[in-house]
Amino acid sequence: MSSDESVNKTRRTLVVSAGAVGAVGAAAALTPFFTSMAPSERAKAAGAPVEVDLSKLEPGMLVTEEWRGKPVWVLHRTEEMLTGLESMSSSVSDPDSKLPMQPEYAKNLGRSIKPEYLVLVGICTHLGCSPSQKLEAGEASGLGADWTGGFFCPCHGSKFDLAGRVYKGVPAPTNLEVPPHQFLSDTRLLIGEDSVRSS
Repeated sequence: MSSDESVNKTRRTLVVSAGAVGAVGAAAALTPFFTSMAPSERAKAAGAPVEVDLSKLEPGMLVTEEWRGKPVWVLHRTEEMLTGLESMSSSVSDPDSKLPMQPEYAKNLGRSIKPEYLVLVGICTHLGCSPSQKLEAGEASGLGADWTGGFFCPCHGSKFDLAGRVYKGVPAPTNLEVPPHQFLSDTRLLIGEDSVRSS
């Protein structure tokens, strides 16, 4: 082998080696950058479905869970609460839930899959305040003798019934949101996923 061929071979080896080292260095430098763009474990958990144990939720009780950083209310409605929904139709602005604030399977009087369980995002549709739970009817609620129970937003006075339907003449433009959900069993509710339609 001539000295020119030997020099060329050495140059090629050096160029290939330098290129490989450069590629490894670039990959090492870019890895943290791309890793930082991936959602954190906390962010992944915030969007993940949330399972709720209903076994200890007595009629008339409400629990609050967090899903996607929002409060989600699960209310176990009593027979009295359900009976009163029909009489509210003339007082609420979207009695038949025509606006898309709920999945199709919750487009009914109770805005629910199972009438006794109401699942709502607890954020007012006006400016994002969290309404107070005023589940008791009448004077005990502080909202007058004709109050049939529901939710009251203290920020601007919006009122919602026990199906999350907005009253007429208040600042909130739409009903409270019903998130996607499904029943895994009689005592297990999954919020944030509805791929399996529950009955």
